[in-house]
Parts: sequence; structure tokens; C-alpha cells
Amino acid sequence: MRAVRLGEWGRRIIAAVAAAALVAGASAPAPAQAAPASSSLVIAPEDQGADRQQIRVATYNAGLTRPNAGDLVGDLGAPDDAQARAVAQVIQTNQPDVLLINEFDYDAGQEAAGLFRTNYLGVSQQGQAPADYPYFYTAPSNTGVPSGSDLNNDGTVGGPDDAYGHGDFQGQSGMVVYSKYPIDKAAVRTFQNFLWRDMPGARLPVDPVAQGVGWFSEDELDTVRLSSKSHWDIPVTVGNRTVHVLTSHPTSPVFDGSEDRNGKRNFDEIRLWADYIQGGETARYIYDDDGGVGGLGHSDRFVILGDLNSDPRDGDSLRGSIDQLLESRQVQDPRPSADGATEASVLQGAANAGHRGDPQHDTADFDDRGVGNLRADYVLPSRTLSVLGSGTYWPKAGTPGSHLTGIFPFPSSDHRLVHVDVKLRSS
Repeated sequence: MRAVRLGEWGRRIIAAVAAAALVAGASAPAPAQAAPASSSLVIAPEDQGADRQQIRVATYNAGLTRPNAGDLVGDLGAPDDAQARAVAQVIQTNQPDVLLINEFDYDAGQEAAGLFRTNYLGVSQQGQAPADYPYFYTAPSNTGVPSGSDLNNDGTVGGPDDAYGHGDFQGQSGMVVYSKYPIDKAAVRTFQNFLWRDMPGARLPVDPVAQGVGWFSEDELDTVRLSSKSHWDIPVTVGNRTVHVLTSHPTSPVFDGSEDRNGKRNFDEIRLWADYIQGGETARYIYDDDGGVGGLGHSDRFVILGDLNSDPRDGDSLRGSIDQLLESRQVQDPRPSADGATEASVLQGAANAGHRGDPQHDTADFDDRGVGNLRADYVLPSRTLSVLGSGTYWPKAGTPGSHLTGIFPFPSSDHRLVHVDVKLRSS
């Protein structure tokens, strides 16, 4: 049985703890993919017609990332990877219509995304109905892309901390979106190359020793990108309506120094979507990888998805980071919950006992001796959509499905799938 991989936050916490113990003793976005005409996957659900109004949208940091480029393709080439099977069963149990998976290694041939769809999602896991997705979208990530500069100011150039996004290889911990509805690939917008300095009022880090001196040199600021992975606006066509699926995975707000460069980057990565959905003059500074500028219109339908690495009450993100979205007039927060999340907080104790937030809304099971469990994963619909329901897949111990989430070492991921059901209003 293959060892389970933790998410970025979990892996890096463990690495930091281990290190402390020793001391003490880019390319253009790829097109959306549809199954070949001969494949049964292209058969649209019967309720995909123009009168279709209700869909389930979900985000899941599945931790399907591997130490080396090509490893994930190798693991998914056969239908027997234990972690991938558990992840697929979680997805099949919840059956989202549109699904973002964070921490899914990107490869230029998009083989991993296709193999996971065919060998896992499309095959019944422990009696669950297959989850058939005619369409998926994936594109390059900033993770592991060498910057050629000493971005962490440790005196050397190279390695995951000097990449535009933390990663051991290009595309590690990327993203993929699966959809039962057509993706308008010609209208997809990506923001992988948007420069951090081009955000008005950007929270660029300052050197904590040399006061008034920026953490990054002027030359570095000409190349440092805002998005640690990427930001995507993926238009999905449901019946005769369009829903903009806004996906990202901001950096963890830790693993830095007193300059708090990751906390500030996390804040601004979240802010990009807050400004984008505001639109108008607020979003005029935003440019995509094809040179288009601006954000959404006020009547546009959208859902913001992803592991945003920011809890509104607890954890180490900057105060107000996630509130930029939660308090936006354009956004609804359904506040998905799970009894299993409350139970885990009580049983695990430690850092969880000092949290201020309601544990029923936690979505990630992090190290209890350090950060504790947090709400990190979000599905935030626009107010132009009607919310019908929501939930976090975190079963209580001993109940059906609990073997899929479990406790460390997790059989699937240290994050939980979060979903929201919405109804599309008439234009």
C-alpha cells in the first residue's frame, strides 16, 4: 500500500518539525479537454438541457502530488493506487457536477488528469456510481518554475523556495477542474504571469533588518508573480447559462520569516479575486495571460473555489485575508459544516482547544500540536445564484465513509471535500 501524501501545509510543517529536531539533537494554458467521440464519457446527463438549473460545485485538496515529475502519471496508470482510489470514492460519494482538485501534479501532456478520470473516477469504487466527467481543464502552474533569483534571501539561488511558486518540479501541486458541463475553452482566462508589483497597494514584503528596503530587489520585482500556482476563470455552460468557475490555491501563510512574505502573498492572492468580482475600475489593473484586462460584470454568475489557506478566525493568515471574500457584497458564504469536524476538534484537542472559530466549519485536519484544524477550503457562490444546500465531507468516526477520511496517516488527504448546491436564476 502506497504511503499517503499530505497537503502542502502538512508536508512543510512536518519538514520544519523534523529540521528543528535535528538542530536540537510558463507556457500558454492548455485547452479544455473533452473525451473522444467514441467514448461513453461524452454522453451528457439527461438533465443537461436548457431547463437545467441546479448543480453541485465542489473543491477538494486531494493531495495527489508526488515527489518527482512523472510519478503521478506512473501511479495513475493502473487502477490500484490506494490513495487515488480513496480520493475517487470520496468524489463518487458526493457526485459534484463541477469539481476543482487542488494539489494535483500538472504534466504537459495532461496524462495524469486523463488517467485519473478514466482509471479512478470512471470506475466504481466500493460500489459507488462512477463519476463521469466529459470535460476537464488543467494548465501550467507557477510551482517549481525557476525564478533565477534568490527569492528567499538565503544567499543561494535554486530550489523550491526560489521558484515562482514553492515546488520541487514544475507543476507540482497544480490544479485540475472536472466538469459534467461544457467548458468554453476559448473564453478561459488564466493569470499565471500577473506580476505581484502590478497590484495597486500590493502588500510587498519589506526587509525586517534594513528598514524601508524591500525584500525583493527591483529586478526581482520585474519577474515575481503574484499567483503561487495560478488563477483561472473557467466559464462553464449549464443549459443556456454561463457560470464562471474561479479557481486558485494561494500559498500557505507560513514557512517564511518576520518579513511574512507568504502571509502577505496569501492576502493578495485572495484579493485578486475580490477585485476581479468587484469589476469596473477596481479590476481595471488586472490583466490575463493573453493580454485581456478587467474583471467580471455585476450580473455575471460565478463560484470561487479552492484551498485558500486562510481561516477567518484561527491560523496564521493575515487578519482580514479571507474576509475580503466573505464580506464582499458579491459573494454568499453558505458556511458548509460537518459533525465529523466538530468531533475531530474535541477528540484531538491541543491547538484546537484554543481556537475561536466554530469547529463544525473546519475543512482541514492539520497538526494538532501546531496549527490545529482549520477552515481552509471554500466554495463561495455569487449572489446571482441561489444556494440550496452545502456540506463538508467529514463523517464522524465509525460512520459510513469515515474510513476514507480517517486520521493521520490519512487514507485520502488531510483536507475534506466541500460542496455547495446552487440554482441558476433566469437572466
